[in-house]
Amino acid sequence: MKKIKFCILSAFVLLFLNSFVSCQVVHMTSEKMNRLELGMSKEQVTEILGNEYTIAEKRIQDSNEIEVLSYRDSYNNDEFYLFLFKNQKLEKWYRELLPKDKIELD
Repeated sequence: MKKIKFCILSAFVLLFLNSFVSCQVVHMTSEKMNRLELGMSKEQVTEILGNEYTIAEKRIQDSNEIEVLSYRDSYNNDEFYLFLFKNQKLEKWYRELLPKDKIELD
């Protein structure tokens, strides 16, 4: 009986960890990226790319709200896509690569 409970608990833990890891990354396709336009709202961008982002930065600068969303590409672990919003409007986006020594630690 203890063995069955342990197996069930292990299965739930594995499912939880798998769902947690999968929600941290997104597949960045050219189809998605081509739909983005400067000036889009944060809601429009997240509708295209999904809600699996991290808020990398948030601040007030010259009376403007600046927020940077970070998406990690699921197929290229060394790639992050950063989207800078100024007053909830997309001002720019760019890709950053992790240094190779940081990738090996993950």
